[in-house]
Amino acid sequence: MTSTATDTSAGSAPGSTGADRRRWFALAIVMTAAFMDLVDVTIVNVALPTIQHDEGASTGQIQWITAGYALAFAALLITGGRLGDIFGRKRLFLLGIGGFTIASALCGFAANPEMLVASRILQGGMAAMMVPQVLSIVHATFPAHERGKVFGLFGAIVGLGAVTGPLLGALLTEWNIFGLEWRPIFLINLPVGIAALLLGSRVITESKAPKALKLDLVGVVLVTLAMLALVYPLTQGRENGWPVWGFVMMAASVVIVAVLIAYEKAKTRRDGSPLIELSLFKVKSFAAGIAVQTVFGLVMGIFFLTWTLYMQIGLGWSALRAGLTGVPFSIAVSVAAGISVQKLVPLFGRKVLQAGALLMAVGVLIYVYESGHYGLEIESWQMALPLVVMGLGMGLIVAPLTDAVLSEVPREHAGSASGLINTVMQMGNALGLSLVSVVFFNVVEDHMKQGEGNAAFIDGFHSSLLWAAGILVGIFVLMFALPRKPAAGPGEAEAHDDAPTEREPELIG
Repeated sequence: MTSTATDTSAGSAPGSTGADRRRWFALAIVMTAAFMDLVDVTIVNVALPTIQHDEGASTGQIQWITAGYALAFAALLITGGRLGDIFGRKRLFLLGIGGFTIASALCGFAANPEMLVASRILQGGMAAMMVPQVLSIVHATFPAHERGKVFGLFGAIVGLGAVTGPLLGALLTEWNIFGLEWRPIFLINLPVGIAALLLGSRVITESKAPKALKLDLVGVVLVTLAMLALVYPLTQGRENGWPVWGFVMMAASVVIVAVLIAYEKAKTRRDGSPLIELSLFKVKSFAAGIAVQTVFGLVMGIFFLTWTLYMQIGLGWSALRAGLTGVPFSIAVSVAAGISVQKLVPLFGRKVLQAGALLMAVGVLIYVYESGHYGLEIESWQMALPLVVMGLGMGLIVAPLTDAVLSEVPREHAGSASGLINTVMQMGNALGLSLVSVVFFNVVEDHMKQGEGNAAFIDGFHSSLLWAAGILVGIFVLMFALPRKPAAGPGEAEAHDDAPTEREPELIG
């Protein structure tokens, strides 16, 4: 998408005080929505042990509370962007934030674990309608020379969300407002969502793509079925004694993927608007980058859930203590992310990302040692070293990875590639959350039977960390397929500036 001078207008002449004020208000609103999504992903983890205790949720249901959100978000993310292109980004944004707010209310007032899981799936689907519009609205509202400042602000919001989510979740759970226990972590979205909905309808300028791609609903259904066929038996298999039907479903997921590929090829020939642009996988760096994104999401899914359960159930810590323990990690991620993009990657290229993978693996192994050495007597300050090392490693990866994956993608496919990158990250996260049954709960259950008590959670956490370290080494190897150095020159910058969408926005109203 190439923005023109008219993109900056919000109903009045470009450069006027009213137009300027209005578009900055619009930016504040869409950034608030992005912040809501970021916080909602992290805020839930710290409250999961409380939810399990209060509602009697099974381990499978605990996994679905997080995995269901990630799965719905991943399955509908590209379609959400397409719907915004077709029907208007403002319209889809308001629909998404309205639905997200309603889903948050349903989560907060959930009568049982089943209702909470269903509400979280709805919330993830609504986030998929809302989030893709954020960058599209920014592109339609701000001229190219101002977007660097805007995206810098967006990066700061991402960092703030990473720090705020766990702390806010811990505080709201610990305070037990009006005796509602964990429910305020969802109900806090209501006033924010309502305000964003009312103000957004007034100050956001409508835009759409005059030549938007068509919807691929069959592709969405096939992607969702493939993921469910893999995630469901992994999540529920342990509780059901690993029945035969679970292995049949996992095998069926491979067949569904084959059907999906055949259908997407036919869809490309028929109207050129597939859900997944398969030609992108002919670009080696993109294919490897997608693999890196997927398995990186898998590591994150495994680590954050098992880490929370280890601290709060295994060690018996409060939600607040667990949330505060994670602050060094979040700060380290934010610091390293800023340095990696601005200073390190231009000089050292992919070596920065590979160093990040190895640094994370080292941090994980330090954590393995410390948790085993100190056992149930470990203190929060003793966790700071491995968490800071892991956070620095993660920061070196997350900020520059998208640019590295997109660097050799043809410009005309930049929008499709960007959507696919975000989608596979969420799918990897959902898969990682489902694998927690195998790498954590299986170990905990076996050691509980041997009479280890809470120490069994240390063994389960060790198992999860060793899996994570092995996967991170695999990520390091995959990164050799990424470009050695980022492409240079104005054409590259312009191409990346256009990455979130493929078409010129048509402003309305």
